Amino acid sequence: MTERSQYTQLASTGPYGPGIGSALITMVEPHPGQEHAYNRWYEDDHYISGAMSMPWMFAGRRWVATRPLQVLRYPAESAVAKPVTAGAYISVYWINEDRYRDHLDWTVAINRRLNPDGRVFQERTHVFTSFQNYLGVVYRDGDAGPRDIHALNYPYAGLVVEVFDAAGDQDPAALAAWLKEKHLPGKLEGSPVAMAMVFEPMPLPGKTPTYVKPVEGVGKRITVLYFTESDPAEDWERFTGDGAAAEASGLGRLEFAAPFIPTLPGTDMYVDQIR
Repeated sequence: MTERSQYTQLASTGPYGPGIGSALITMVEPHPGQEHAYNRWYEDDHYISGAMSMPWMFAGRRWVATRPLQVLRYPAESAVAKPVTAGAYISVYWINEDRYRDHLDWTVAINRRLNPDGRVFQERTHVFTSFQNYLGVVYRDGDAGPRDIHALNYPYAGLVVEVFDAAGDQDPAALAAWLKEKHLPGKLEGSPVAMAMVFEPMPLPGKTPTYVKPVEGVGKRITVLYFTESDPAEDWERFTGDGAAAEASGLGRLEFAAPFIPTLPGTDMYVDQIR
C-alpha cells in the first residue's frame, strides 16, 4: 500500500497539461558490425524501458538516415557530427510542460539500474544527445494541420534536423527570434514542410552515465526540427541555402543539416542501408 500511495500522491499534484515543455533529442551511431544488435536492443528494450515508460514523456519516435541521406548532410566540417555522416539514428521525445525536473529525476534514477543490470548497449556512440528547452513552433498551415504535440504521432514522411550556433558576439535568443519570425515562415510557405519546431539544448545532469557524451554548445546553440510530408531527399534543395541565410543574417552559423526518414517500429528495416 505504501508504494501505491506514493504513485497516488505524485499524480495528485503539479502540472499535467498537454503542452511540450522540453524534448530529448538523441542521435547515435552504432559501432560497425553492431547495427542489427543495436537496433534490436533499442526497439525491444530501450525505447520502452529507457524512455516511454517514464513519467511525463508522452510521445516518441525513431528516425534513420540511410547512406544516401547521410551524404546529403552539410557542412562537411560540422561542429556537431564528426564526420558529418555520423549518427545514423535519431530519436525524439516530448516531455510535458513544467515537468522536466520530475522526468529528469526519474531517468537518472532508472539509469542507475539499467547499466548495472546489463540493460545498456555499449557498442554505440552518442553524437548529439541532449534534453532541449522548447522555444516554439512555426506552422505552414496555421490552425489547419496537426499541432506540435501531435508531431511524433502523425505519420510524417521525413524529419530534417538543423543545428545553428550563435555568432560569438550574438545572443542565441536573437538567432532563435530570427528563425521563428523571419526565416522559417517563408521557408515553409508552399512547401512539403508542415511545421518547424525550435529548441535550445540544456546541460545534462551531473550524474549522467559516462557513456553519454556531454552536451556541447549550451548557451549558444539552437536546434530546428522540420516535419515533412514527403521524403526530405526529394526536396533537399529547400534546405541547402540555410547555411548561407544564417551567415547573411550575421546572427550565427549553420553547423549541421541532416535528413531522416522514420523507422518502422519493431522491424529491422533500413538496418542494412546505413553503411
